[in-house]
Amino acid sequence: MATTKVTVTVSDDQLAAIKQLVESGRAASVSGFVQHAIAVSLQDLTGWGAMLATALSETGGRLTPKERAWADQALGTAPTKRPRKRSAA
Repeated sequence: MATTKVTVTVSDDQLAAIKQLVESGRAASVSGFVQHAIAVSLQDLTGWGAMLATALSETGGRLTPKERAWADQALGTAPTKRPRKRSAA
């Protein structure tokens, strides 16, 4: 497998925790830990995507605009309307 070196920014606390895992032998290396975390995250996202696709196909497809508006309101994530800028005339 080809690899590419990248720079990733983590908090000091996160790095300290990862280094502790390496020192205790629960992780092979900092890079190994990050590679594993990325693999788990990608699998998780893929799994959720597949589950969502299945759920949508079993329940009639994507939300209609009316259903989305209801869900946004119920979840408290309704987009706020911005006042329109008036043109100088």
